[in-house]
Amino acid sequence: MTPPLVRSGDVLRLSRAASVQFVRPITVRVIRVLTDWHTYDGWVWIDAYVLDAAGDAVSRRTLFLQPAGAGHLKAPVRTPAARTPVSRKVSTS
Repeated sequence: MTPPLVRSGDVLRLSRAASVQFVRPITVRVIRVLTDWHTYDGWVWIDAYVLDAAGDAVSRRTLFLQPAGAGHLKAPVRTPAARTPVSRKVSTS
């Protein structure tokens, strides 16, 4: 068995090239590769977080895919949410 081309921490773009289940592409961050789950040659099971456009995890999924069809991405740069200044009341007494 060849080692998986996917590792924990990888950010992947999954489309139909990775599996027919990805009709709409999704972006995921790999939690772990389930190496003890038996698969067909060239396929892997992974636990992953589905990421939204901001790079936040929105759900956790277990996925079956071909790593050769997965697009490796750089981890999304997270920008902190804009903070609204808090107005402080000044006592005039």
